[in-house]
Amino acid sequence: MKTQKWQDLDVPLSKPVLNTLKKLNFSTMTPIQAACIPLLLKGKDVAAEAVTGSGKTLAFLIPMLEILQKREDHWKKLEIGGIVISPTRELATQIYEVLSNFLIHIPNLRQILLVGGTTVEEDVTRFKKGANIIIATPGRLEDILSNCKDINLASSVKALELLVLDEADRLLDLGFTATLNTILSYLPRLRRTGLFSATQTKELQQLIRAGLRNPVLVAVKERASFSTPLALSNNYAIVGADHKLATMYNFIKDKGIELKYMIFFSTCACVDYFSHVLRMLFQSTNIFALHGKMKNKRYKIFEQFRSSDSALLLCTDVMARGVDIPEVDWVLQYDPPSNASSFVHRCGRTARIGNEGNALLFLLESEDAYIDFIRRNQKVELNKVELRPPTSVDKCLKVMRNIQQSDRLILDKANRAFVSYIQAYQKHECNLILRLKDLDLGKVAMGFGLLKMPRMPELKKQNTHSFQDPEIDLNVIAYKDKQRESKRLEKLKEFRVTGLWPGKNKRTAKQTEPWSEAKKKKFDKKERRDKRKVKKALTGPVKKKRKKICQEDIEELAKDIALIKKLKKKKISQEQFDSEFGVN
Repeated sequence: MKTQKWQDLDVPLSKPVLNTLKKLNFSTMTPIQAACIPLLLKGKDVAAEAVTGSGKTLAFLIPMLEILQKREDHWKKLEIGGIVISPTRELATQIYEVLSNFLIHIPNLRQILLVGGTTVEEDVTRFKKGANIIIATPGRLEDILSNCKDINLASSVKALELLVLDEADRLLDLGFTATLNTILSYLPRLRRTGLFSATQTKELQQLIRAGLRNPVLVAVKERASFSTPLALSNNYAIVGADHKLATMYNFIKDKGIELKYMIFFSTCACVDYFSHVLRMLFQSTNIFALHGKMKNKRYKIFEQFRSSDSALLLCTDVMARGVDIPEVDWVLQYDPPSNASSFVHRCGRTARIGNEGNALLFLLESEDAYIDFIRRNQKVELNKVELRPPTSVDKCLKVMRNIQQSDRLILDKANRAFVSYIQAYQKHECNLILRLKDLDLGKVAMGFGLLKMPRMPELKKQNTHSFQDPEIDLNVIAYKDKQRESKRLEKLKEFRVTGLWPGKNKRTAKQTEPWSEAKKKKFDKKERRDKRKVKKALTGPVKKKRKKICQEDIEELAKDIALIKKLKKKKISQEQFDSEFGVN
């Protein structure tokens, strides 16, 4: 598509918007902006699909500002003209910040950010100061629309001009369908609606049919056969499970710790644990950890990483969508994502708005089929890179095991990370090609630096012989937190006396016994069950004996029948029958 300038639009933009675009150094439009802005300004509903990092945010913010400015009546203090719904608070905050740059030059319009992390009372106080545009996450917006009696938001949205669902496919993936339906029930039908996403899904098609009036479908893809930006270099490397951390450590050292890296892990527990490990390996580098289970801390950590010139951000897929972080040099995928579309969104955190970027996926020897799966499913071509053999394997293993021995809390986090990784792997969307039984779980455990293999059902009948047990008494490893350690020692003392680890409910506390004894009991139980089966097969099922009816019962029954016959033939009266039959 030919490059277009903002001045080339059929519908001229206002001076405040043009001046802000100039100030932000946006001299030309991206294809998605050139396609969507005129349609929304002409009153059309739009369902837009474009590769991640293509400039979708401005594609809906600019039409919103133009529509609200052109209304003849002045917007009242608490009259809402535009709503943007985003799946995560990070993305909502980012949209809020972009919009702030424009509203500096448009003083008659105000915006409000409604996301988790603050109380509803704080949101109400800010709303009462005035708002014409709402940037929100679905849960908080639904809560204030449905349950907040301090303000009548349902009345304020009656004049709504434009509703935007950003990352609409992600909103549906996260299970917000019911929430969105509730929100839509409060909004006027005569409005413009924009759905913006990087991928199309069946659920999204249903939402388009239900929520948009005669929508215009816009699909903008670079070279149409690729789902990621052209400026993105997509790579993968095959690594050993026990060498993965050392390989990534050497890679970052070779490329330079002065760069900016985003490192994606499969679970929150893995992010939590490896952030401690990498802080020990890169002691002079900023290391940040961010995942979905963090509530109030997320925004602060996100802002710290954005403002850093060089840093490592360890995160889950909560950071895979929409967030725009300046100058991310490398996106490293430590684990394959749980679904194929997340792969594209992870990579899209770099090479945004025409900038160059790099992505690297670490795969185990048994995971090489994932490359062909991504090529067919997401139309992404990956280049294989040969990384130099890691020289820091012993160093990384020593660091992991040392920090676990220095604080029992890190030991707990290491075990939790390993267990969560195994459980996530078993539930992987691609479990036909990423099979748990193909992993050498002993090597995987060495890659986590575990001190002992945890007990879990998934490890039964699995090969763990390659795990090297350091033969450490785990009971001597203490918590740095004195209060927590004191409680642990009390429980340990009781355990040594009773053989029971004290729990919240004494009846549910499991009595520990040697593994060999437990196995013997299980074997004996199975043997007894097998004997019963063999005996049943030889003798046939045991027939239950019928209880014999005695002569006295037969005579009693005959008397009753005779009485009933006499009553029917009217040989006796009802009173005589009742008396004989024993009816009072």
